[in-house]
Amino acid sequence: MSEHPNNHAQKNDFIRNIIRDDVNAQKYQQIVTRFPPEPNGYLHLGHVKSICLNFGIAKEFGGVCNLRFDDTNPTAEKQDYIDNIKNDVRWLGFEWADEARYASGYFDQLHEWAVQLIKQGDAYVDLQSPEQIRDNRGSFNEAGKPSPQRDTSVEENLKLFADMKAGKFAEGKAVLRAKIDMASPNMNMRDPVIYRVMHQEHHQTGDKWCIYPMYDFAHPLSDAVEGITHSLCTLEFEDHRPFYDWAVEKIGFDLPPHQYEFARLNVDHTMTSKRKLKQLVDEGIVSGWDDPRMPTIAGMRRRGYTPEGLRDFCDRVGVTKADSVVDFRLLEFSVRQSLESTTARGMAVLKPLKVTITNFSDAVSSWESQKADSVNARFDEAEQVLWLTQPNHPNVDMGEREIPFTEILYIDQSDYEIQPPAGYKRLSPEKPEIRLRNTYVLAVTEHVTDDNGNVIELKATIDPATLGNNPEGRKVKGVIHWVSASKGVPATVRMYEQLFSVEDPSSVADVHQALNPNSLTELHAVVEPSLAHSDAGTRFQFEREGYFIADSDEHSSDKPVFNQIVSLRDSYKPA
Repeated sequence: MSEHPNNHAQKNDFIRNIIRDDVNAQKYQQIVTRFPPEPNGYLHLGHVKSICLNFGIAKEFGGVCNLRFDDTNPTAEKQDYIDNIKNDVRWLGFEWADEARYASGYFDQLHEWAVQLIKQGDAYVDLQSPEQIRDNRGSFNEAGKPSPQRDTSVEENLKLFADMKAGKFAEGKAVLRAKIDMASPNMNMRDPVIYRVMHQEHHQTGDKWCIYPMYDFAHPLSDAVEGITHSLCTLEFEDHRPFYDWAVEKIGFDLPPHQYEFARLNVDHTMTSKRKLKQLVDEGIVSGWDDPRMPTIAGMRRRGYTPEGLRDFCDRVGVTKADSVVDFRLLEFSVRQSLESTTARGMAVLKPLKVTITNFSDAVSSWESQKADSVNARFDEAEQVLWLTQPNHPNVDMGEREIPFTEILYIDQSDYEIQPPAGYKRLSPEKPEIRLRNTYVLAVTEHVTDDNGNVIELKATIDPATLGNNPEGRKVKGVIHWVSASKGVPATVRMYEQLFSVEDPSSVADVHQALNPNSLTELHAVVEPSLAHSDAGTRFQFEREGYFIADSDEHSSDKPVFNQIVSLRDSYKPA
């Protein structure tokens, strides 16, 4: 079997090196990986790395990757989670082999194998309470105590397990345990529980079962059933690998799968605990699993992150066995890189300041005699609007749009300062001239303040000769964006900071203490018409402001809503 010809040679990590050796040794007919999420929540940033690795390796080596839901706990699993996981994987650009698989699809076979283990003397029914089992498990410095039922006969164990399956035991009254070694230095090998009683309906199997396999039992055997060649897990499963190997060996597979562990994706200021993320959703701290502040794939998609950016981020992080914490700015860098040549430009004023052009009619009415060859415009005399045609991207052919230029405009409040700080290069009483993006040079003649001294309006003139031309006899430095007051559209713009203010939010016992109170700010902005009339889910660069996306749920042309994706630039440079 040949390796995929396109891009795997560009990637070099210990897992790919292992697979290359296996391919060269012709150990397997085909490389088969799997992505095995538990459908008990939405996928998060940590899963992105696993998805990219498992599906990416399958593609690179001409193999296949299965999507398998390890659905062994019906109390926490929902169809909604399953549907969203499928959507997330496809959105990231991957497709699984054949139909999605479920551990529950193997329940009959897993039950038969549990019976096989009992007959082999490798499993027994334990009637201790969960507390007794936990207390008798021992510690790292003390061996565990064997269960009173550990040496029960095979016949009695078969009867007790059949009674469990028949619903004769209440939850917590009986479990099936593997019989391994209660003195093992690895706590996972001290007769782990492999089946428990749960009188719960299952989203796939209904009320057929009242006993369910544990994840650590179902996972390796599901891998074996599917012919997985390389079972890729994060490092927290390293101590579980001896039981993984024990299970497939005891059942007797000729070519069992093997588990390989890699470092999970840890990003600063980011929480990936499903339990704690669910708490944020349940308590209404966020609007849902797809809140743009959430580190879920659904949240990042609604935020406007691109699948290309996330895949690039995972490539940059790489695959190692050493745990580390990745700077969140690397993720933003990758997303920003993916947006530069793929998003149209537009103008939006996030904090509007009114500007009245006092010579508008006289200046614009003569635009035909003053215009430069580079200007494409038309003047609507009835409405007193100068419509300027501009490309949607300066370097990529994305078509054109018309921008309305009118007597009253909005510029951003930060673009005029009565007492500017050092290094300030925009409008002030000492620097009254500046270029309006794509139009004229504007000169402020007066500023109007409210009773508190805040500037609420500027009076200004435009130089008629500067539409597409530089002014004669003087240099004007600086360009600012603007939006027509009469033709612009009021919009809600959501600005984001990280959801958590502490670098390691998982280290804080109370998740509320890790929250950033400034994670969401809603602004009442004004945007040019082309932005307002865009489809939900369309990404833009708001000139001088950053990258934004029309919200997938709430955006409409009459009530536009935009989410900030990332800032326009950052001083961060990847290593």
